[in-house]
Amino acid sequence: VEYGEISTYPAGYKENAGIFCHNNPWIMIGETNIGRGERAWEYYKKICPAYLEEISDLHRTEPYVYAQMIAGKDAFKPGEAKNSWLTGTAAWNYYAITRHILGIQPDYDGLRIDPCIPPEWSGFSVKRKLRGTTFIIKVESTNPVTNGVVRMTVDGIETEGNVVKIFDGKEHDVVVEMG
Repeated sequence: VEYGEISTYPAGYKENAGIFCHNNPWIMIGETNIGRGERAWEYYKKICPAYLEEISDLHRTEPYVYAQMIAGKDAFKPGEAKNSWLTGTAAWNYYAITRHILGIQPDYDGLRIDPCIPPEWSGFSVKRKLRGTTFIIKVESTNPVTNGVVRMTVDGIETEGNVVKIFDGKEHDVVVEMG
């Protein structure tokens, strides 16, 4: 049976039962939207080259590069990565991690900080530049939570909400407490 272009790929490759990687970031984003940081991080680790180092011989691609797809179980070489360097997977992962897991989101009104992280993380630090201003952001999670900002200070002064609205070309310290 011919189903169009899908029929031109060998079994287990691309749209013919291969495992596409560039849709995973959308799943991570969805998980953060419903507050499941642990699931988002779990999905990230399944396709992140740094977490797949032990099986890089199976993937047969550079151990530091995202692949477009992984050959499925019906493929001639199951588990082999395909189309490295030619995929949006890396860009979409960067977007999912920075804007949704770490929650550093440029917005019309300012820099929104709304992390959704695994509960075992105690926090993280990020240096982010936006509109000529540098933000040194420290996120603290003393309770095992995945999301929710309870307090934010900018240069030691408590601010309402979780959007930084200062754009003066200087450097500012931002501390976010999750809870």
